[in-house]
Amino acid sequence: MIIFFGPAGSGKSVQGQILAARHGWRWISTGQLLRDTHDAELIHKMQSGALAPVNLVNEIIKESLISAKDLDGVILDGYPRELDQAKWLVDTKTHHGRGISLAIVLEVPRSEILDRLRVRGRVDDNPESIDKRLQIYRGEIYPILDYFNDENIPIVHMGGVGTVGEIHDKIEKELVDRGIVKSL
Repeated sequence: MIIFFGPAGSGKSVQGQILAARHGWRWISTGQLLRDTHDAELIHKMQSGALAPVNLVNEIIKESLISAKDLDGVILDGYPRELDQAKWLVDTKTHHGRGISLAIVLEVPRSEILDRLRVRGRVDDNPESIDKRLQIYRGEIYPILDYFNDENIPIVHMGGVGTVGEIHDKIEKELVDRGIVKSL
């Protein structure tokens, strides 16, 4: 399992989808799964920049991981968002059958994120919501990365600025160098 970290607009979803298509893996996006619930109250919370309830997110992720058990690889996008979720993911490995091969942190400056999200144009991509999500992201990512480091889960920080192809090539090279995938 590969986990992508990065704030909204960092490109983690695009990169996750490309990797999934290239290698026949499943891309699991927490944000997309939550939007697909069509729960008006939940979507309103997300549009204001608030996070979905932890128990709901854990259950959705668990179901998605179990449904992908026959695939060689899974990419998590937007999960874990809290330390307890990271611990749950590691502690329930025997239940869902997935270890974490690599955590990829896409680093993108705020100005670039604002430009990208302005183009994307989703309702929840307004400057106030974006700043709130950036603040939440920064406050929660470091404890998760510290925990992963303590658990000897490999972490790589990558610049997320450039063309989609350039960033994908960097990610693919990292996966090949670590023996996660074979060179195509």
